[in-house]
Amino acid sequence: MITTTTDSIEDKRITAYLGIVCGEAVMGTNIFRDMLASVRDIVGGRSGAYETVLREAKEAALADMREQAAQLGADAVVAVDLDYNTVAGDGKTMLIVSANGTAVKLG
Repeated sequence: MITTTTDSIEDKRITAYLGIVCGEAVMGTNIFRDMLASVRDIVGGRSGAYETVLREAKEAALADMREQAAQLGADAVVAVDLDYNTVAGDGKTMLIVSANGTAVKLG
């Protein structure tokens, strides 16, 4: 399924708008990732542990969104927007990724 952040798809004509589709992923980090991220915060550099979790969450959210679009009979999802957020509490961090777009039929 074509998934794009643009409003249209080159050389394709949108024949029907099927509705807004979305997918969400909430991923828990673990104490070891939190500790490694704390060290990276002090010494600088990239946190590979968090990057991996973010990448997994993004792929899960996009997959959920595509699945919802497929259930509507869509050929593509256009105008995709990804949002990232965190929720922290009790010493734990949850990473949240949401993907939203418009399911469409192509002609």
